[in-house]
Amino acid sequence: MTSIGGAEMVDWNLAVATATRLVRPGPEISREEARAVVAELRRHAKASEEHVRLFTRMIPEGTEPEDTPVLVVDRAGWIKANVAGFRELLRPLLAKMESRRSGGPGGAVLGAVGGKVTGVELGMLLSFLASRVLGQYETFAPATRELPAAPNGGGRLLLVAPNIVHVERELDVDPHDFRLWVALHEETHRTQFTGVPWLRDHLQGEIQTFLDETDVDPMTFLERLREAAQSLSGAGRPEGEKGEGGGRSLVDVVQTPAQREVLGRLTAVMSLLEGHADFVMDGVGPEVVGSVSEIREKFQRRRAQGAGRLDQALRKLLGLDAKLRQYKDGEKFVRSVVEEVGMDGFNRVWTSPNTLPTKAEIAKPAEWVARVHRKAES
Repeated sequence: MTSIGGAEMVDWNLAVATATRLVRPGPEISREEARAVVAELRRHAKASEEHVRLFTRMIPEGTEPEDTPVLVVDRAGWIKANVAGFRELLRPLLAKMESRRSGGPGGAVLGAVGGKVTGVELGMLLSFLASRVLGQYETFAPATRELPAAPNGGGRLLLVAPNIVHVERELDVDPHDFRLWVALHEETHRTQFTGVPWLRDHLQGEIQTFLDETDVDPMTFLERLREAAQSLSGAGRPEGEKGEGGGRSLVDVVQTPAQREVLGRLTAVMSLLEGHADFVMDGVGPEVVGSVSEIREKFQRRRAQGAGRLDQALRKLLGLDAKLRQYKDGEKFVRSVVEEVGMDGFNRVWTSPNTLPTKAEIAKPAEWVARVHRKAES
């Protein structure tokens, strides 16, 4: 474990324990009903493969993508998978901080309490997210007995059963239709990564570039955490008064100029992936999900509203409001491009990292079409 001054920089076990302890209990459900939900989600995940493949045409006929495991998990299982993913992604950054540790006061503070504090903070954030995520294609955590994965560094598809049951009850929609609808969205993400072999490495490379630009001076790091906390709490400002830093997310606070460039590219890719999944989900939906219109309307309203002032504050701090915009902007991009050049024309987006849309092109799809299609035809 990477450490500073003999202490762990991130106490990963404490992060798991904290998140598991703090996460809200799932909906009340009998053991028999729980087994039925798990079995149905597995069936829907399998059925979604063919639906998504036929609609997207991303995987040529006669070829088989990697067999990616489908894991139906509870909230604690989702937490463990994501801590494992964070641990893998942050390993180079933590090693860099280890190599540059100093005996100064900042290093001493981090060495003494940093690992525990960071573990608790990470656990608190994960406990918030663990009751909200319906599904996820997790691609960075290494394969273990608890977390099987596709061969050669592939990922696994997670479906969070208690959250799916909670939302279908909250929205008062047909549970069988809703479970299939969710499976279609997550299966699209699996198809994106299994059908585009370079995508995982490209994303990981961009994330590592972002982390490489992180200022690793301990005192600077502590100062930015304090600034992030003040940004959330409004400390030092009268009630109702907003300073220049008001409303910034934690991601905004820790960025350097170089990181902002990388984040712009990452935002464009994530907008594409999320928007594409929404587009496919709605495109396939009418044929196989009878109540898709009702589900979409109610789910969009729930997405936009949040669950109260604390929920909205946490969403702002974590940058989740930006993620909601990614769904909307990305779906508009995909829809506009497909309408202009068809599905096969849109699929040129998966040719290489050079054909991915920029952040500006997400907002102006015609510019992507002009760059990728007009240039290719000239």
